[in-house]
Amino acid sequence: MNIALWTVTALLSAAYLGGGVAILALPKERFRAVHPNWHYVDEFSPWFLKVLGVIKLLAVAGLLLPPAFDVAPTLVPLAAGGLVLLMTGAVTVRIVREEWSIALGDLLFLGMAAFVAWGRLGPEPLGGWTCG
Repeated sequence: MNIALWTVTALLSAAYLGGGVAILALPKERFRAVHPNWHYVDEFSPWFLKVLGVIKLLAVAGLLLPPAFDVAPTLVPLAAGGLVLLMTGAVTVRIVREEWSIALGDLLFLGMAAFVAWGRLGPEPLGGWTCG
């Protein structure tokens, strides 16, 4: 179980690190040109997209830094829970925009984040901390 949790955490971290850096580094128009299927950027202002990028990078930090430094292990399930909330919003936007195939991908990321949150709260907590 621990190996599965670490694998999913690594995949989530890589995806959100790339997404966060892309949103922060590229202006809205350039981001849209690089990612033509990601129409959601049309719905939001540039400052909101920058905040979204920061949130993604903070989630990556919350997933990786606590176990790396053996500090505040409760941040891992909280960061994963934050990603669940973020992806709930993403799926909602995709459904409203009727982007069904992309919504399925977002649901996959939502499920992965939920798995990490559940796994680190229950069966495989970090640092001996458990919710139950």
